[in-house]
Amino acid sequence: MLLKENKLQEYTKPSDKRVEEQEIPLYDFEAAAGLTKLFSNSENILDFIRVPNLPRCDGAVHISGDSMYPLLKSGDIVMYKQVQDIANGILWGEMYLLSAEIGGDLLTLVKYIQKSDEGNEYVKLVSQNQHHSPIDIPLKNIRALAYIKASIRINSMA
Repeated sequence: MLLKENKLQEYTKPSDKRVEEQEIPLYDFEAAAGLTKLFSNSENILDFIRVPNLPRCDGAVHISGDSMYPLLKSGDIVMYKQVQDIANGILWGEMYLLSAEIGGDLLTLVKYIQKSDEGNEYVKLVSQNQHHSPIDIPLKNIRALAYIKASIRINSMA
């Protein structure tokens, strides 16, 4: 996928191994019907994204909502690496794509995950947008988790 006017934002650690060339599948998130189903099923691929020298990514999706604004805005594409061991695989303070049960609903969110004051069985989900309050949820309520590695913002409609 080649984009004329775009911005690529990377969220990498110095220890991330960069891959010289890879094809990252861009999934139709709405057709996948949730993050858990997306991770277990490789259908619903819209296209492939090629960005040289990124860390290994498992996939990419368009995001919606304003909780991470101005860093991310609705329509941006985030590229992610799936976290297999949710209980032990969190890098505190980093940005994640996650599905979690909150208030009886299964929601898919992009948030920073921080340690909670409620104890080790909880995590704090924090937005970039100051109009969204942090929320503490039980760690066991996270159904799927992916570490955000990079994002793409398209600045033109043509």
